[in-house]
Amino acid sequence: MATDTPLASRRILIMATDGFEQSELEVPLERLQDAGADVDIASLESGDITGWDKDDWGDDIEVDLRIADARVDDYDALVLPGGQINPDLLRVEKQAIELIQGFAKAGKPVAAICHAPWLLVEAGLAKGRRMTSYKSIRTDVANAGANVLDEAVVIDGNIITSRCPDDLPLFCDAIVDALAKAHAPAE
Repeated sequence: MATDTPLASRRILIMATDGFEQSELEVPLERLQDAGADVDIASLESGDITGWDKDDWGDDIEVDLRIADARVDDYDALVLPGGQINPDLLRVEKQAIELIQGFAKAGKPVAAICHAPWLLVEAGLAKGRRMTSYKSIRTDVANAGANVLDEAVVIDGNIITSRCPDDLPLFCDAIVDALAKAHAPAE
């Protein structure tokens, strides 16, 4: 494999539903695939989900599997795109929250951007952590016990958070770096 594919043989799960922020799913998907990873999209139901693109509905993306069928052991990391609608719908779904908790418990990277830290709050993963989020939910994240920072990317153990689409390059870099380090060969 070429050296520009640091994530060859890595499997990443992106969990989303209708109303995901278009760029926050598509940019990590493309970047992780370009780095050599196999990326699956999990949602509540089979079929397509529709993104939200700035101020209106965006494009559809095909779902690879239902959240109910996703298994932590099959993946190396979990990516949670934001948007206001997507995480708000997912945070009331028991199977979605249990999947996030499973990735965290396994020590695998869990990356959440924009409004997706709501999912980390719901999963009980915010207390005592350094995190960031979109500005409108920072109070929610702080009230859940996180130390909220206004930085492009905040990494606390296996939890990676970012604020908004402007942070996507650094967010994606952090995911790639976390996976490369987690699977670096022993010397």
